[in-house]
Amino acid sequence: MKTNIFILAIFLFVSQVAYSQLFSTQSGITSFFSKTPLEDITAVNSNVSAILNTSTGEIAVRMNMNQFNFPNKLMQEHFNENYIESDEFPTGTFTGKINEEIDFKKTGIFEVSAKGILTLHGVSKEKVIKGKLNISKTGISLDSDFEVMLVDYKIDVPKIVWEKIAEKISVRNSFSLMKK
Repeated sequence: MKTNIFILAIFLFVSQVAYSQLFSTQSGITSFFSKTPLEDITAVNSNVSAILNTSTGEIAVRMNMNQFNFPNKLMQEHFNENYIESDEFPTGTFTGKINEEIDFKKTGIFEVSAKGILTLHGVSKEKVIKGKLNISKTGISLDSDFEVMLVDYKIDVPKIVWEKIAEKISVRNSFSLMKK
């Protein structure tokens, strides 16, 4: 009897994995923008990992915070050492699930939202991120825009530079996902 249950469990696991449709990238792009009257700050990370399970709608994103590139090396140094503290908090992540029922066998562009946990600077908070999913015969692309409040993630800005760094940061993601 135990053998039959074990075989059934393995069969169910293997069939779930076989029917899972995983799409991923190791070269997704995440950028952010801070606009203030005194200074605009922008940075881009082109080494973001993302995976989407089309069977479940689950999505996971992971990035190394020290891989953001700034036009000014001093800004990059301040970002990593003073604000995001990338030595102590090296990664940013989002794990969630797409809210809408999507037929991933159908090509087209779909408005979607994903509810999940965004973790930055060692702080995890529930977040809903809206975006566009483009399903084509060659893969899936996902683009999203959202905002991050620095105070929500305990990112302190010294009073001496508070006029140069926005309290609310605009974040943009662009992922081209291929079948794994």
